[in-house]
Amino acid sequence: MTKWYDRFLRTGMIVAAALMLVAVSAPMETRSGSVFAQEAGQVPGNTLGGAPTSDFWRAIRQGEQGNVSIPNKRAGVLIQSEGDNWRAIRNGPLSTYGVWVLAGMVGLLALFFLLRGRIRIEAGPSSERVTRFGGAERFGHWLTAVSFIILGVSGLNMLYGRYFMKDILGPEIFSQVIYYGKLFHNYVAFAFMVGLVLILVLWIKDNLPSRTDFVWLLKGGGLLSKHTHPPARKFNAGQKLIFWLVILGGLSLSLSGLALMFPFELPMFAKTFEIMNMAGFERLAGFALPTALTPIQEVQLSQLWHSAVALVLIAIIIAHIYIGTVGMEGAFDAMGSGEVDANWAREHHSLWYEKIRARQNEVGQQPAE
Repeated sequence: MTKWYDRFLRTGMIVAAALMLVAVSAPMETRSGSVFAQEAGQVPGNTLGGAPTSDFWRAIRQGEQGNVSIPNKRAGVLIQSEGDNWRAIRNGPLSTYGVWVLAGMVGLLALFFLLRGRIRIEAGPSSERVTRFGGAERFGHWLTAVSFIILGVSGLNMLYGRYFMKDILGPEIFSQVIYYGKLFHNYVAFAFMVGLVLILVLWIKDNLPSRTDFVWLLKGGGLLSKHTHPPARKFNAGQKLIFWLVILGGLSLSLSGLALMFPFELPMFAKTFEIMNMAGFERLAGFALPTALTPIQEVQLSQLWHSAVALVLIAIIIAHIYIGTVGMEGAFDAMGSGEVDANWAREHHSLWYEKIRARQNEVGQQPAE
């Protein structure tokens, strides 16, 4: 009985060893064939039905969409190329043109200062002071201004900082600056939004266009020549233009910024493009804007638009800061103390000054000394 059992066990071990040899040799042959097929330019298993070409893989890399059986047809896109496209635009034309816009504005202001110099009060400073802005107006202005400066500096650092700040601070410190700068950017953005609402409510009635604005624009606001002071109300045409650019640009920055703070929650570009196409953009440009955008495309467009609008608005505010400080004598007092020199008011806002004087005469008040 024992001998029979031993013979059976030995026979089973021999059979098992033979099967193991067959199992090992078969994959080796298959593997060799697979390697040979790959070297010949074929896909193992003839999945594609032939040799793959560079055009095929290039199409996949560029986001070519295939066919899938599930309801989400966008799943047929094996590789989304939008990331490369977004990065190429952000680090390429957007960053390059942004530098030219900012540098161009600084250059123009420097040239203007060399040719025109500081715009002085022609009649000279007087002892009479006129109240121009109250406390609420100055608060709204400085809330908007300070928050915008913080947002502008932190935003420029996120766009351009790695080109020079990274080498100065080092990768570790620079990464911390970017991280906390981004957090600060997000929180300060809400202060900027509040400031926008305040100045809109306080100043919208004084910033509506009027016939006086056309005369002011035709004479260049008197900025290009001396002894020329076109009439203006509380805000001249240039200030009105800046006001509406800040309001509309700030609104656009706020919306695109919220879309970036809450990604995939506030898609706006597909609907905007649809409205633009219906309004006639397709007829004017010869092509229709895309209205079927993926969530990631919405976020990428929001980032590009946010950066582009911010760069333009920063350039505009640089000019505004120049005129309000170095460029014009007496202008800073309007938002500093709230009171301006009477001669300055008479020269630059004559219609507003006359209205203030008439109101003071009616109630028997004397101008502030």
